[in-house]
Parts: sequence; C-alpha cells; structure tokens
Amino acid sequence: MNNRSEKKSFHKILVFTLLLIFSLLTLIPFIWMISASFKANNDVFSVPIQWIPKTWHPENYSVIWTRIPLLTFFKNTAILSIVITLIQLFTSSFAAYGFSKMHFKGRNLLFLAYIGTIAVPWQSYMIPQFIMMRQLGLSDTLLSLILLQAFSAFGVFLLKQYYSSIPDSLCESARIDGLSEWGIYRRIILPLTKPALASLTIITFVNTWNDYMGPFIYLSSTENKTIQLGLKMFVGLYDTEYALIMAASVLSVLPVAIVFLAMQKYFVEGIASSGVKG
Repeated sequence: MNNRSEKKSFHKILVFTLLLIFSLLTLIPFIWMISASFKANNDVFSVPIQWIPKTWHPENYSVIWTRIPLLTFFKNTAILSIVITLIQLFTSSFAAYGFSKMHFKGRNLLFLAYIGTIAVPWQSYMIPQFIMMRQLGLSDTLLSLILLQAFSAFGVFLLKQYYSSIPDSLCESARIDGLSEWGIYRRIILPLTKPALASLTIITFVNTWNDYMGPFIYLSSTENKTIQLGLKMFVGLYDTEYALIMAASVLSVLPVAIVFLAMQKYFVEGIASSGVKG
C-alpha cells in the first residue's frame, strides 16, 4: 500500500511538473511582449534577450495613446464584442432550447442542416455577404458586423449538448403547471446552464475581440476601425517603434485576459459538461 501511494504521489508530482513547464513555455511570448513594451526601441531585439530591461520606459504606455486614436479603436472593439456576445447568447440559447426541449416534425434534420454550416468555410461566402451589406447601405458600419455575427451554429451546438443533460421531466412538469415555453426557458433552463453560457461568452468575446478579417473587409474609415486594425495601422506608420507596438499589443490583450480569468471556472465546467453529457 505504501509503495502504491508513493507511486501515485510521484506520478502526480511528475504530471504537475510537466504541466508547469509546458505552461511556462506557452507564456514565454507573452512575457517577452510585456518586457519589450518597457524597453527602448533599440533594446527590443537585443541579443541575448534582456528579459528584465536595463532601463525602464513606462512612458511607452502613455505615448501610444497620442500616436493613434487608440481610445476610439478600443471603444469600437468593445461595442462589437459586447453586443455580438449578448446577441449570440440569446439567439443560440433560444435555438438550442427549441432543438433540445421541443418536439416538432423535422427537428433533427433541421438541426443537422444548421450545424452543417459550420463545415462551410467563411471565405466561400464572404464576398456575397459583402455585396449584400453594400446593397443595404451598411458597408463601413459596425452594424454590418453585428448583423452578420448575430447567429452562431457552434453556439447552438454547444448549448444543445448541455441542455440535453437536463431532464425533460422538468420541462414537462412546468408545462403541466401552466408555464409557457418562454417561462420554461427563462426560469428553468437558463439558471441551470450558467457554465455553458459562460463558455460561449468567453469563446464569442475572444473571437470577436481578436477578429481581424471581418473588420478589415467591412470597415474603412478610421473612426470605425477596431483595435486589431489600429495595431496594423500603427505598424504601417511607425514600423520601427517596436516598443510602442508591444505596448499597444499588451493593452489589446488585457481585456481578453481579464474576461477569461474572471470566467475560467465556468468555462472549464461548461466545456467538460457539453462534451461529456448529451
């Protein structure tokens, strides 16, 4: 028994050590980016790498705001990320409720057809989408991106897997008591699916915040550009000021890191439950 317990302890320590090493390896680029953001431009690519700057330049984080309209870019990105995330949470959760808890003819076929759109690459229909938005007069507006991303087949699939783990008897009992479908969805389903909703929140927010191709196609004016387009614009204007580029990159990553860390617990639980149950 002692030998078994010692072996288990050794395996746990070994696994923990390996995971810690791999975690540190994945953090190296981010640590280097933070370090470079406090350096002078000439010291960013010095060899060997100076992980701790000899001379700190915290003014980089104030100078970057004067070089480009960074506040405008942050505002536009925040609007897109928050609005699209909220809309997708509503549309995906509502559709997932219908596919998992309501019975109607052709339900499974319709669900498979909808989920099958995930396999269609976005590059194959981005031009028709752009033509459609231009004909509607929505080109170079944030509304065009919001409308195009209002629905998510992946979000419906993720939430349906989680909803399927909830006993149908709860919904049947609520119907017998006279509760409407909207009431069942709002009062029973949503409170029980917070982990799955948190997972979809993180995935949608991060994807929207980091999206480059969508805003690049639809947004042309400076006042409508997002943070990713702003960084590209800054690189084009000041391609040798690497320290400022790193400072702007750190600022662009912070909101995503805060959202993920704040909802990490629910994210892991939601992904695990959606993958195992159903």
